[in-house]
Amino acid sequence: MGEVALGGGDLFLVSMVAVIALLALAVAGGLVREVLAAGQGTPRMQQIALAVQEGASAYLKRQFRTVGVFVVLIPLLLLLLPAEGAGVRIGRSVFFVLGALFSGITGFAGMWLAVRGNVRVAAAARDAGERTAMRIAFRTGGVAGMFTVGLGLFGAALVVLVYRGDAPVVLEGFGFGAALLAMFMRVGGGIFTKAADVGADLVGKVEQGIPEDDPRNAATIADNVGDNVGDCAGMAADLFESYAVMLVAALILGGAAFGAQGMVFSLLVPMIGVVTAVIGIFAVTPRARDRSGMTAINRGFFLAAAISAVAVAVAAFLYLPSTFAELDGGVRVDADPRLVAIGAVLTGIVLAGAIQLLTGYFTETNRKPVQEVTQSARTGPATVILSGVALGLESAVYSTLLIAGAIYGAFLLGSGNTTVALFAVALAGTGLLTTVGVIVSMDTFGPVSDNAQGIAEMSGDVNGEAAAVLERLDAVGNTTKAITKGIAIATAVLAATALFGSFRTTVEAALEEASGDAQRAIGAAFLDFNLSVDQPNVLIGLLVGASVVFLFSGLAIMAVGRSAGRVVVEVREQFRTKPGIMDFSERPDYDRVVDLCTRDAQRELITPGLLAILTPIAVGFAFGYAPLGAFLAGAIAAGALMAVFLANSGGAWDNAKKVVEDGSLGGKGSEAHAATVIGDTVGDPFKDTAGPAINPLIKVMNLVSLLIAPAVVAAAGDAVLRAGVTIVVVAVLVAAVVASRHRGAATGAPLPRATRR
Repeated sequence: MGEVALGGGDLFLVSMVAVIALLALAVAGGLVREVLAAGQGTPRMQQIALAVQEGASAYLKRQFRTVGVFVVLIPLLLLLLPAEGAGVRIGRSVFFVLGALFSGITGFAGMWLAVRGNVRVAAAARDAGERTAMRIAFRTGGVAGMFTVGLGLFGAALVVLVYRGDAPVVLEGFGFGAALLAMFMRVGGGIFTKAADVGADLVGKVEQGIPEDDPRNAATIADNVGDNVGDCAGMAADLFESYAVMLVAALILGGAAFGAQGMVFSLLVPMIGVVTAVIGIFAVTPRARDRSGMTAINRGFFLAAAISAVAVAVAAFLYLPSTFAELDGGVRVDADPRLVAIGAVLTGIVLAGAIQLLTGYFTETNRKPVQEVTQSARTGPATVILSGVALGLESAVYSTLLIAGAIYGAFLLGSGNTTVALFAVALAGTGLLTTVGVIVSMDTFGPVSDNAQGIAEMSGDVNGEAAAVLERLDAVGNTTKAITKGIAIATAVLAATALFGSFRTTVEAALEEASGDAQRAIGAAFLDFNLSVDQPNVLIGLLVGASVVFLFSGLAIMAVGRSAGRVVVEVREQFRTKPGIMDFSERPDYDRVVDLCTRDAQRELITPGLLAILTPIAVGFAFGYAPLGAFLAGAIAAGALMAVFLANSGGAWDNAKKVVEDGSLGGKGSEAHAATVIGDTVGDPFKDTAGPAINPLIKVMNLVSLLIAPAVVAAAGDAVLRAGVTIVVVAVLVAAVVASRHRGAATGAPLPRATRR
C-alpha cells in the first residue's frame, strides 16, 4: 500500500474527518452535562445507585489490570511480524495500544454515565413523567454512541494523516487492539452479568418467590452491576471495534480498488454517519401521539439512515471519479465508481433496517414466535427449552441468508472484478455503520431503563403510574437490546467478510514478493479456493474454523454455569445464616456476590482469549495460508449462525418470561412462570455472554490471520520453523482448555476457599 499517494486535497478532507470526529466527542460532553443536570430522586435511590456505581467501576478496573498483560506483550510480538519499514512496524504496535485504549475508553465512558443516568431516569419517571424519563435514558446512551463514532473515526483519520499510503497496514494494529479488548470486555462482562442474573433468578424468584429486584436478594446489586459491564461497556466496545475493523478493511480494499480516492471515501462515509447520528439521537424525543417509546426510537434510527443515504450519494458524485483506473495487470472495470459506492452503502443501510425488523419479529412479546414459546410453558420447562431452541435455529437461517444476500448484492456491484467487489462489501459495512451512533444509544438505553426499574423497586420510593412508566421503558429496552444484538451480528459478519477480502489481498502481495514459480503456483490455487480431494488440508482448515466457534461458545457458557453455581450457593447461604433478611431486619451482603462474580469473570476470560489469538497461528503455520483462509471462512459461517441462534433463543425466552409476569398463564408464582424463568436462565448466557462474544471472536481471528499472513507465506518452505511454532502454540492452547475444563468447583458445590470469609 505504500505506493498509494494522498494529495493535498485528500489530506484536507482527512483533516476535516478528524475534526468532525472530535466534534462528536464535544457533543458527548454536552449530553453528559444534560444527563447529570437531572434530579437523582430520594436518598435511598441515590444510595442504591452508588452501590451499582462502585461495583461497576471496581469490576472494570480489575478487568483492565487483567487484560493489561496482553496490551503490553502483543505490541512487542507485532514488532517481529513483517512490514515495509521499521516505522510501519512501530506504528502498528503503537496504534494497537491506541486501539485498545480507545476501545476501553468507549466502554468505560458509556458505563460511567449509564450507572449515573439510571437513577436519574427513575427520578424523572417519579417526578416528571414518561417523556422526560425516556429522553434522559436515550441521551445517556447517546454518550456511548458519540464516543464510539468519535474515537473510532478519529483514530483512523489520525493514522491516515501520519502514515498516508501505509495507513492500512498500521490500521491493522489499531483494529486488532480494539477487537481484542472488546472481546475480553464481552466475555468478562458477559460472565459477570449472567452469573449474577442466573443466581438471582434461581434463588430469588424460584426458591424464595420474591421479585426480580427485591433488596432481600444478595445478588441483586451484582445483577444491576452486570447489566452495565456486560451490555453498556461490552456492546460499546464491541461496536467500536466493528467500526475500527471495518475501516481497516475498507482502507485496504479501497486503496487496492482505486487508490487514494478509495481510501479517503472510506473515511467520508463514516464521517457522514457521525453527523447523522447526532441528528438521530436528538430526534428521539417522545411525542404525545407515539404509540410507545419504540416509535420515537425508530423515528430517530430511520431518520439517521435516510439522511445518511442521501448525503453519501451527494459525496460520491462530488468526490469519486466516473470511471475506474486500470487495476493491477491492466484490468479495467466497466462500471461507474460513484454508482458502485452508492449501491454498496445503500445495501448496508437497508440491511440494518431489515435486521431490525427480522430480529424484532422473533423476539418481541406481541409477535407469534414469542407467543408460541410462552404457550409452551403450559406443559413445563422442557417444552419451553425445546421451543426456544427451535426458534433460535430457525431465525438463524433467515438472518444469515439476509446477511449473505446483502454481501452477494454488494459483491455483484464489482462487475466481475474481485478487488472492486470486495471493496463494495466493505462499503456495505461502512454503510451499515453510518447508523452505529444511534445503534449504540439504543443498546445502552436497555440497561439504563432496566437499572432504573431495579432502583425504583429496591428503594420502594416509586409507585403507581411512575412504576408503570418504568415497566414500559424496560420493555422497550428489552426490544432495543435484542435489535442491536442482531445488527451487531450483521456488522461482525460484514466486517469479517471484508477482512477476509483484505486477507486475500495481503496474501497476493506476499506471494508477489516471494521467490520461485512454485510458490506463485500454490498461491494461485489458494486464491481460486480449490477445495478438491487433492487439497484436504484446506477442508481441514474449514472444519477447524467452524469448530473454534463451538468450543468458544461452550467455554463461555460453562464459565457462566460455574460462576452462577457459586452465586446460588452464596445467596442460599445468606438466606440460611441471616433469617432476618426475609423480614428486612437484616441486610444482605451484596459486596460478597459482586466480588465473587468479579473474580470468576477475570479467571474465566483468559482461555477464550487465548483460543481466539492462538488458533489462527496454529492453523497457518501447521497447514499453510490456503487452509488459514478456509479456517476464516468456516469461522465466519459458523459464527454467523451460532451468534443469531444464541441471541434470538435467549431473547425469546426472556420475553416469554415477561409475558407470563404480566399476567398470562397464571402470572408470577405459577408453574408456567417457573418454567419460563428456567428458560430465561438457560437463555441468559446464550444471549448475553456466548452469543455477543462471537462477534469480536471472528474479527479477532480475521485480524490475527491478516497480521500473520506475510509471515505464514514466508515460512511456507521452512518445515522446522513451522513445526516449532505449531507445537508451542498447540501446547499452550491445550493447557489453557484443560485448565478451563477443570477450573473451580462443580455447580452447587461449596464456595472455594478464596471466596469464604
